Amino acid sequence: MRTEKEMMELILAPARHDVRIRAVAIEGSRTNPNVPTDRFQDYDVSYFVTEMESFMADDSWLDIFGERIIMQKPEAMTLYPPDLGGWFSYLMIFTDGNRIDLTLIPLEDIGKYIDGEKGLAKVILDKDDLFPVLPTPTDTFYHINKPSVEYFSECCNEFWWVTTYVAKGLARKEFLYAADHLHLYVRNELLRMLSWKAGILTDFSVSTGKNHKYLEKYTVPSEWEQLLSTYDISTYEKCWNALFTTTRLFRETAIWVAGRLNYKYPDTEYKKVEEYLRSNIFKLS
Repeated sequence: MRTEKEMMELILAPARHDVRIRAVAIEGSRTNPNVPTDRFQDYDVSYFVTEMESFMADDSWLDIFGERIIMQKPEAMTLYPPDLGGWFSYLMIFTDGNRIDLTLIPLEDIGKYIDGEKGLAKVILDKDDLFPVLPTPTDTFYHINKPSVEYFSECCNEFWWVTTYVAKGLARKEFLYAADHLHLYVRNELLRMLSWKAGILTDFSVSTGKNHKYLEKYTVPSEWEQLLSTYDISTYEKCWNALFTTTRLFRETAIWVAGRLNYKYPDTEYKKVEEYLRSNIFKLS
């Protein structure tokens, strides 16, 4: 596998010699001092260019980076709508395992780029001094925020409201409907609540990362084991069990968070929801 030094040289080489490329920046995990380094880290790179059409017309210029296993060009796809607002990206994995996510950005969008990166950007080439001096990269923008009382209340309401959809789906033997609501909505609110607990424990000085990938560091083993068990939903019975493990862990965490933030958790009201859920176990089976 090519080293980071080798990859950075490869990334800079075309930019140094191509008059269309005026600046290069890196962003993401490789600029974040709080992210552990490993061989799976992407190279998130942006080329700031005078024009984009000639790049997009022929992909052969990308061969300098090595032999590719697979490439995706999201802005050229019809399955998912483009969302970069005129920018163009190449997502590439190479035969040695390295990955480059390379984005072409018009020069006039430098300000937009700086605003969008929220502190995790580092300019590594600037031929024309187009960039202002950027602050040292930091992930402060992504730290867990203390929830307002409204956010806390709405998280609780959303969690318990959607649990009823899960129960309805299971009772009707509509497994995919139930599983999707459990995974996409109910567990999402549990993860939000667990993240707030992590924030309280760390004085809101950390991020749990994309998809909460660092959350385990801020939970006790019993919490983590309960959370993992909610992903075991391969049968109706296991799905019911996962639902009630989720409600139990949410209730315990929400009461803890409410106590630390001096908020009110309406336990009596939500216990009625749990009674409703239990009354519907296998009701139509």
